[in-house]
Amino acid sequence: MSILNRFSDIISANVNAMIDRMEDPEKMIDQYLRDMMDDLAEVKKNTASVMAEETRAKRLVDENEAEVAKYSNFAKKALEAGNDDDARVFLSKKQELEDVGTGLTNSYAKAHENASKMRQMHDKLASDIEKLRNRRSMIKAQMSVADTQEKLNTVSDSVGKSKGAMGSFQRMEDKASRRLDEADAMAELNQEPVDPAKELEEKYGSSGSAAVEDELARMKQEMGLSSSDETSE
Repeated sequence: MSILNRFSDIISANVNAMIDRMEDPEKMIDQYLRDMMDDLAEVKKNTASVMAEETRAKRLVDENEAEVAKYSNFAKKALEAGNDDDARVFLSKKQELEDVGTGLTNSYAKAHENASKMRQMHDKLASDIEKLRNRRSMIKAQMSVADTQEKLNTVSDSVGKSKGAMGSFQRMEDKASRRLDEADAMAELNQEPVDPAKELEEKYGSSGSAAVEDELARMKQEMGLSSSDETSE
């Protein structure tokens, strides 16, 4: 049957392998479930059709067997009545029905095989869907944890880069401090040496003016110039 060929891949489908091949399980699993539900609906519909065909074939076999039994009984009754010719007619009909019955039995056997395969595919697909539903929550939880881990890894990388930048700034700051210290040291070295005599010169420089005043007063005294004369002038 063409329907069996169409759904033959469902029997060999491996749900775990399908999940492993998904690039983005969290998104693909829902799409895969929708596709499987569509397949299940079609398989269910065709399984019902094949099962109905099996039932019809079985009914034809049963009806044929009943007809064979009926004409067999008629033949016996004809023989009991001493009517051999009538018995021959009944037996001829019986054999004709048995020939038809052989074809009907073969058809039923094939219909039964097809129905069994369709039921197998239906049950396999329904089981895979149930497995996938049960795993969906687990897979999504795992993907959520993976996303969180990736974010943590990104933050860790940023922190590492930040530490590296801080280390660079620290090295720059140390270098600037060293240059400033060197400049201060150079400025100190460039200053003129201190002359002790120069410092004492300022200390005793003011005493010169006092000595001049004393000598001036002495000279006035010697010359007879009094302070009053100086005042009257």
